[in-house]
Amino acid sequence: MSLTDILSPSDIAAALRDCQAPDSFSPKKFFQISGMSKKSSSQLKEIFRILDNDQSGFIEEDELKYFLQRFECGARVLTASETKTFLATADHDGDGKIGAEGIKLFEYR
Repeated sequence: MSLTDILSPSDIAAALRDCQAPDSFSPKKFFQISGMSKKSSSQLKEIFRILDNDQSGFIEEDELKYFLQRFECGARVLTASETKTFLATADHDGDGKIGAEGIKLFEYR
């Protein structure tokens, strides 16, 4: 399964266009524009599984850096500041990674 099986390609493209400039990425806005904020818990878990590149059950900082590229190969890499902010917002237990259920990543709804 791919992200375009869950999210509209046009919504993904719009979300990526919105954050093309370095340091312009907002998880909340990205989730809203891409349509992720309207998905069911089971769909969000599937998105999490796809974003968990190494299938460890967690999304770590190095995976978040390439978050946008998981949506489109040519997308930019998140800046160090964006990555750290994104992780700090979603990592509620402070272990440096986002939990296996993926729910914490999508608490921007």
